[in-house]
Amino acid sequence: MCVCHTYSRVMTTTTELKLQIGSWDENPYREFDDGRKFTRAEVALADADAGLQASYEGLMFYAADGTSSYVTLMQITGTLDGRSGSFVLTGSGNYDGTTAAGESRIVPGSGTGELAGISGSASSSSTHEDYPVMPLTLQYDLG
Repeated sequence: MCVCHTYSRVMTTTTELKLQIGSWDENPYREFDDGRKFTRAEVALADADAGLQASYEGLMFYAADGTSSYVTLMQITGTLDGRSGSFVLTGSGNYDGTTAAGESRIVPGSGTGELAGISGSASSSSTHEDYPVMPLTLQYDLG
């Protein structure tokens, strides 16, 4: 009896995006006397060179010293490797007063159109010198 196995080798693609911040609307929804606060942000971004647009929703907690922690959802719409559609990233990060650094995962099942089945992760690290660009390293498999 022969037992045969078929292995599917999935190729991970890494791309460096430079998402230009088009708008940033951030408002506090809870504030404390010592300067701490919770805020909610809606951000519109785009990478014209890559043909991608993104919308970002974030909940932030700012400490009294100005550092912060955040959780995010970001929908990216456009074309990757010649395939059109959209997908959603969910993530979290921290701002230490100099650098904002975050990690995200592609939400399983969030891919639409020709990007259905996409999986992967993303990371971002930026300083005030990067503004108004948010660099994003995207690692993904198209299935």
